Amino acid sequence: MSAARRGPGWAADLALGARLVFAGGRNGLLRTLMTALGVGLGVALLLTSSSISTMLDGRSERTAARDDQFFGGGQPPPGDQTLLVTSADTAYRGIQIRGRLLQPDGAHPPVPPGLTRVPGTGQMVVSPALADLLASPEGALLRPRLDHPVVDTIADQGLSGPGEYAYYLGTDQLRPGGGTFRIDHFGSESTSEGLDPVLMLLVLIIFVVLLLPIAVFIAAAVRFGGEARDRRLAALRLVGADAVTTRRVAAGEALVGALFGLLAGAVFFLVGRQLVELVTLQGISVFASDVKPSPVLAILIALAVPAVAVAVAQLALRRIVVEPLGVVRRSAARRRRLWWRLVLPVVGALLLAPLLGGIDQTSGAFNQVQVIIGVMLLLIGVAALLPWVVEAVVRRLRGGTVSWQLAIRRLQLDTESSARMVGGVAVAVAGGIALQMLFAGVQHNYVQSTGQDVSRAQAMVLVHDNLAGAALGPLTERFRAVPGVDGVITTLDVSMTAADSKPDEYGERPAVLLRIGDCAALRELATLDRCADGDVFRAVDQDFPDQTTPNLPDPGQRMEVGFRDPATATRWALPTDLPTVPVRDDPGAGRVTGVLATPGAVDLAALRGLDGRVFLTADLTRPDTIELVRNAAAEVTPTAVVQPLRATAEANRFAQIRRGLFIGVVATLLLLGASLLVGILEQLRERRRMLAVLVAFGTRRSTLSWSVLWQTAVPVLLGLVLAIVLGTALGGTLLAMVNEPLRLDWPSIAGMSGLATGVVLLVTAFSLPALWRLLRPSGLRTE
Repeated sequence: MSAARRGPGWAADLALGARLVFAGGRNGLLRTLMTALGVGLGVALLLTSSSISTMLDGRSERTAARDDQFFGGGQPPPGDQTLLVTSADTAYRGIQIRGRLLQPDGAHPPVPPGLTRVPGTGQMVVSPALADLLASPEGALLRPRLDHPVVDTIADQGLSGPGEYAYYLGTDQLRPGGGTFRIDHFGSESTSEGLDPVLMLLVLIIFVVLLLPIAVFIAAAVRFGGEARDRRLAALRLVGADAVTTRRVAAGEALVGALFGLLAGAVFFLVGRQLVELVTLQGISVFASDVKPSPVLAILIALAVPAVAVAVAQLALRRIVVEPLGVVRRSAARRRRLWWRLVLPVVGALLLAPLLGGIDQTSGAFNQVQVIIGVMLLLIGVAALLPWVVEAVVRRLRGGTVSWQLAIRRLQLDTESSARMVGGVAVAVAGGIALQMLFAGVQHNYVQSTGQDVSRAQAMVLVHDNLAGAALGPLTERFRAVPGVDGVITTLDVSMTAADSKPDEYGERPAVLLRIGDCAALRELATLDRCADGDVFRAVDQDFPDQTTPNLPDPGQRMEVGFRDPATATRWALPTDLPTVPVRDDPGAGRVTGVLATPGAVDLAALRGLDGRVFLTADLTRPDTIELVRNAAAEVTPTAVVQPLRATAEANRFAQIRRGLFIGVVATLLLLGASLLVGILEQLRERRRMLAVLVAFGTRRSTLSWSVLWQTAVPVLLGLVLAIVLGTALGGTLLAMVNEPLRLDWPSIAGMSGLATGVVLLVTAFSLPALWRLLRPSGLRTE
C-alpha cells in the first residue's frame, strides 16, 4: 500500500473498501444490511415523491377524458350519436360519490371511458369501490338510494383512482335544460387552475419540510456501524496504509452500503407501488400504473445517494484521526464548534429577508430557488445545532438512578450517534411547526363566510326535476317524516313573463321568478308585515331597488307561468292589490327578487316544470340523519342535491394543499418511525457485548431497558426544544413574507411535539424485544 505502487490506486482502494464489507463476517453483513435498510427506506420515499407529478397527471388525464359538463360553445342537435347527461352526485358518511344519468338520443351514443356500452334504462354501472360498499353491511343505508340492477363495473380508464366511488345510471326521464346537457362526445382538455403566490409558497415549504428529513435520515443511515468501521481503518493504518488510502477505503465501504440501499429502495418502491391501490387518504387514491418516478428525478436520486454517502463518510473522518494504534476519537473528544452551526440558519434568514412583505395573493412571481435554499438552511440548522446542544447539556448532567447514569454516560461518550439518529425527527417537527403557523396565518384568506344562516336551517335540498305544483305538500311531508328532522320549509320556483312581452334581439323574453310557499316559507324569503293563504307579494331588494323594480310585473298584469316550455305553460293574472315587500336572505344565502305567492293564490294543480327548494331544521349530529335526508331526496329524483349548510367554506385549492400535507405527514412519520427503529436496533447490536457483560455482572434487565429509553428520550427532548425555537422563528419569517402578523399556534406546536414524542416512545417499545434477546449469555461470544 505504499505510494510507489503502480496502477489506478484509487480504484484498488475503493475495491478494497468494498471487499472489507463482505470480509467482516456475519457482523459486517448485518451492518451492511442495516445501512441498506435505512437508506432503502429513504430512497423509496424519495422515488414516491418524485412520482407525484405523474400521479397527478394520470388522475387529471382520466378526469378530463370523462368530462361531460361542457359550458359554452353550444350543444349539438339531437341525433343518432348524441345523449343527454346530468349530474347525480351524492355523498355517504363522508364519502363523495360521483353519479351520472345517461339517456341516449339514438342507437350510437358516445360511451363514457371505462364502459363498454351505455347502460339501459334502470340499469347501473358502478366502480369496484362502490360495488364493494353496496355489497357490504356498511352500505346498507346507501342501497335504497342506488336501488338499481348493477350490470357492469367501470374499468380503470374511467376512474380517477381505484378508490373512487362512481356510477352511471341509464334513464329515459331527462329533458334538456337546467343541469342536463346534450353531448356527442366525452372528454375535454385537461386544465389546471394556477396557484396564487401564497399557495405556491405553501407548496414549496411542504416539499422542503417533508423531503428534508428524509435526506437527513439517509445521511445518518450511511453511518450505521461507524465504530466498527473506524476500527477496521485503524487496522489498515497499522499495516501501512496512508491517510489518503484510508479515506478511499472508507469511501468504498460507504458506496457499497449506498448501492445496496438504492437496490433495497427500488425493491421497497416496487412492492409499495403494488400496494398503493389499497390505500385511500383524504379521498385520494391512485393506480399503481400512475406511480412512476420522473426519469430525471430518478437519475438524480441514483446519483445523489452514493454521493451523499461518500461525502458523509469523508466528513465523519475529518474529526477522527485514524492511527495504527487506534482511533483518537476514543480519547477525550474536542468540543464541537458553534459558530459554523449558527451560520446555517443565519444565512437562511438573510436569504429570506429580502422577501419580507413581498408575497401576497395578488403579487407576481417570487424567487422560488431563494425560498427553497433559505428554508433548507434554516431547517438544516436544526440538525447541525442538535449535536452541539446535546453535548453541551449532557456534559453537565450528574447523578440519578443507575439507568439514568448509564444513559447519560453513553451520551457523554458518543453524542453524535444519538443526535444524528433523532435529527430527522427534529427537522420534521421544526418544519411542521412553521407550516402550521403559515397555514393558520393565511387560512382566513381562503376560508370565507358563506352567508348561510345555520341557526335557521341546517340543510338544503334542491330538486330540479320539473315538479308539478301538487308536489308541494307531499314534498314537505316526505322530509318531515325523516327521523331527526324537526322542521321543513318548502318553496316551488318557476319562471314567468308578461303574457304580452316580446322577445328581444336574441329571442329571449324578460323573465321574473315566481316562488310559491306557505306563509312560514315566505317569511324566510322576505320581511312580511302580514300573511295569509291567498296573498301575493312583490319582493324587492332594497339595497338595489333601481335594478330590480323595473323587472317586476305590475298589479293585475297577466303572466305566462312556465313560459319556457309551451306545453306546460299556464296563464295567471296577478291580483290588483299587490304589496311590495323587502326581500331577505334565505337560510342558504340566496337573495332573489320576484313574486312570492301562497298556494291559495295560484292553481297549483295546473302548474308544471317547477323546481323545489327545501330547508330543513335538523340535528345533523345524530347518526345518519343526513343520510336519511339524502335517501328521501333520492326517492323524489336521483338528481336532487342535498347540501348541509355551513357558515364558512374553504377554497378548493387551499383544501387540496391541506389534504396533500396530511398525506405527506403520514408518509414522513412512517419513515421517521422506521428510521428510528433501525437506528436503535443498530446501536443495540453494536453494544451487545457490553450489554451482555452488564447482565452477567448482575445488572437488571429493567435497568437496561430504561437506560435505552433515556438515551433516546434526552436527545429527542432537546431536539424538540430546538425545533420549537427554530420552527417558530421560521414560521414567523414566513408569516412576515406574506404580510401576516406573528401568531403562535400553540395547539399545533403541542400537537407536533406530542406526535413526535409518541413516535419515539412507540419505536422504543418495539426495540425492547431485540434488547432482551441481546441480553442473553450468548451475547458474550465473539468472532
